[in-house]
Amino acid sequence: MTKKPVSGWIRVALLTALGSTFTLSAQAADALRVAADPVPHAEILQFVQKLDPSLNLKVIEIPNGVNSNELLAHGDVDANYFQHVPYLHSQEQALGQKFAVAAAVHIEPLGVYSHKHKTLADVPENGTVAVPNNVTNLSRALYLLQDQGLITLKPGFTDPAKNQATPKDIASNPKHLKILEIESPQIPRSLDDVDLAVINGNYALEAGLSPAKDALGLEKATGNPYANILVTTPALATDPRIKQLAKDLQSPEVAKFITEKYAGSVIPVAGIKS
Repeated sequence: MTKKPVSGWIRVALLTALGSTFTLSAQAADALRVAADPVPHAEILQFVQKLDPSLNLKVIEIPNGVNSNELLAHGDVDANYFQHVPYLHSQEQALGQKFAVAAAVHIEPLGVYSHKHKTLADVPENGTVAVPNNVTNLSRALYLLQDQGLITLKPGFTDPAKNQATPKDIASNPKHLKILEIESPQIPRSLDDVDLAVINGNYALEAGLSPAKDALGLEKATGNPYANILVTTPALATDPRIKQLAKDLQSPEVAKFITEKYAGSVIPVAGIKS
């Protein structure tokens, strides 16, 4: 879920390269343009297209490193679907832009993975742990490591929705683990080089990992503040197309599709018991 800022020339190059994707013909003028990460977001939107053909939906798969919030702010898309609320709030501050949450759709549990060890107990002294380098997912990773008993954060760091943690907030690190901050999309490639890697659900899926099966430790879905959301601008928040897409994404049919296709690696918000 890490997105780099899109500089002017990169943005122009992207729009030019994807010409037909971003430029709507006269017949497609009413198409709702939604930027999404390929997995699982675009796959879920493609299911929605089949579920609701009346919704003129244009799904735009965004490559790693492109900031979909900047595209939304510039009017190049009408909505995006790739991020959770804490990340969105950090983006609003960084971009000086207000956005609107149209729907909470699913949870992608953050997981701890290893190519070197079969259990977390096997991790040696001074082991290396790759974690996301952006503020919100770094904090999320540290809370997960705490939940798995690998570290302890300072008193007061009990609610990831309220208190963002950094490595400086680690109070106890019994195995003296070395925390390596890496860009989220690159972390799966580091699995052969580190003892543990904390990977976002979408990047784990893209790398061929099954969070529900392969993770040595996984976030809980209940009470998880990191639901992935459909985001638009305040001006489009009441657009009938946005409202219809939000309704579709929160439907029982989409919840069933997510549950069956991702087998616990992606969890529909509608299916989470409080």
